[in-house]
Amino acid sequence: MYDELSVYDTLQRDFPLQPRPYQALAGKLGLCEHTLLSLLARDLGNGRISRVGAVFAPNVIGVSTLAALSVPPAQLDRVAARVSACAAVSHNYARSGHPCNLWFVAGARERRMLDVTLASIGEMTGLAPLDLPMAREYHIDLGFPLARPGSARARRAASAAAPAAPVALDDDDWRLVAALEAGLPLTPRPFHALAAQARMAMPQVLERLTRWSAQGVIRRLGVVLQHGRFGFGHNAMCVWDVPDAHVDAIGMRLARLARVTLCYRRARRLPDWPYNLFAMVHARNAQDLLPALARIHATAGLEHAPGTVLVGTRCYKQRGTRYAMQVSA
Repeated sequence: MYDELSVYDTLQRDFPLQPRPYQALAGKLGLCEHTLLSLLARDLGNGRISRVGAVFAPNVIGVSTLAALSVPPAQLDRVAARVSACAAVSHNYARSGHPCNLWFVAGARERRMLDVTLASIGEMTGLAPLDLPMAREYHIDLGFPLARPGSARARRAASAAAPAAPVALDDDDWRLVAALEAGLPLTPRPFHALAAQARMAMPQVLERLTRWSAQGVIRRLGVVLQHGRFGFGHNAMCVWDVPDAHVDAIGMRLARLARVTLCYRRARRLPDWPYNLFAMVHARNAQDLLPALARIHATAGLEHAPGTVLVGTRCYKQRGTRYAMQVSA
């Protein structure tokens, strides 16, 4: 019998770019191809995983932003439903600890389209979104450690490598991105199906995915988990106001801490939002969350930095950003 957590630790990255990738992965895990495909099909069906596919580096093939609304508590579910219905929104969470209590991520091919989306959400809800574009990433979406949370194997901080530069995509590229955003099919030869959907030759698809992975355009290729379904149902977004001269050094230090699952710098929006350093922490239970936050403050040298903690209270939407679709108002 295999250990599912160890299997999923392996499956989250380094997906083989070859004609029979599931067969190659199964052999690495000591399984047969049918067993692996059956596991993935089961967990895709029950919502434990969202897809097998690519996670693109932020702001490389498109643009995205973290935004927030200050919603009257009695209207929170209604407003959240409207925001989640927007195709450009990939993540949407309720958070406590600040007047801005609904936080969402929106993406588009270009900034103009993203501005249209935010304006549409503002009109639809009657609330002005707080727009917090990313200034620098330190540790983002390199997989979610399960068997050994925070293990050295899982700590591949983005700060160790130069961020990928934005790339221009042609029509073939965008068709491939669109096909990837829905996830690879659970068939023995998924890249053949992907190539047919993108109207490209299969060797051309593999070449492009290999190049994008080497360039850092694709941050990782593998299984994308719904981490709450694996027991990590508690999370907190920690924010600090750090002097600009020191924020990169502190951010890189913070990104290396085992309990930090995401870390980045974002624009301030004075006077409403003075914070520029963000970190996400996930935990299996509420009792573990606060001690983890205290250790992070002490280890990263942030005890005296002005900041606050916004605890996640409800997840309304969580999926990959859909850059390929044309978003309309």
